Amino acid sequence: MRPRCVSVNSSFSAPDRRGPTRSASAPSDDHLIDAAAQGDRRALDDLLRAHQERIYTICIRMMGNEADARDATQEAMLAICRGISRFDRRSALSTWVYRVTTNACLDELRRRSRRPVPQDLPADIAEPGTHAPTDAVVARLTINVALARLPEDFRAALVLRDIGELDYAEIASVLEIAPGTVRSRIARARAMLTQDLRNQQSFDDRPNPQP
Repeated sequence: MRPRCVSVNSSFSAPDRRGPTRSASAPSDDHLIDAAAQGDRRALDDLLRAHQERIYTICIRMMGNEADARDATQEAMLAICRGISRFDRRSALSTWVYRVTTNACLDELRRRSRRPVPQDLPADIAEPGTHAPTDAVVARLTINVALARLPEDFRAALVLRDIGELDYAEIASVLEIAPGTVRSRIARARAMLTQDLRNQQSFDDRPNPQP
C-alpha cells in the first residue's frame, strides 16, 4: 500500500508545546530568565528542565540516532546556558530554544562524518514502560531511516513543523529564512520522504527468492 500523506509526527508523540504544567506559585519564564541571566544556577536549571524534553525530541529526529542526539542535546543546553543573558525577548523563549537546538544539530551534522543509520530503534523514542507492537516499531524505524536521508535544511524545516508543531512564521524565525522558503522546503521534504517510503515499501513487497 502506498502512503498517501507523510507526516514525521505520524509515529511519534510530540511533546506538548505548552510545556510543563506550572502551579500557581511556580515562577514564570520571565522571572527565571531574569534570574538565570544574573547567574542564578537554580533558575537556569529550572529553565533547562522545563525545555529538556522538547530539546531532545528535536535532536533525536534531526540526528537520527541516540548517541548523536544526546551530544547535540548537551551542546544545545550549553549554548542556552551561555546565551541566556543575551536573550532579548524579541521572540518567545520556546522559539529561541528551538533556534539554539536546531543550530546545535546542524553544527553537529556538519562537523561530524555521517554515521551509518542505526538498525535498532533508540529506546528513548518509545514511551517509557511500554512495548510498541512490531508494526509500530518498524514504522518508526522506517521513517527515521527516510528522514535521515533528507538534506539537512529540509529535515530541519520538516522536524520543526511536524514534531515541534511550529507554524511557518515561527519556523522562519528559527531558521532565519523567509516564510516562503519554509513552505518550499517542507513541501519538497514531504515529497522526498513520501518517495523514499514508497521505494522502501516496494522493496519490502518484493517476493522472496526461492532457495
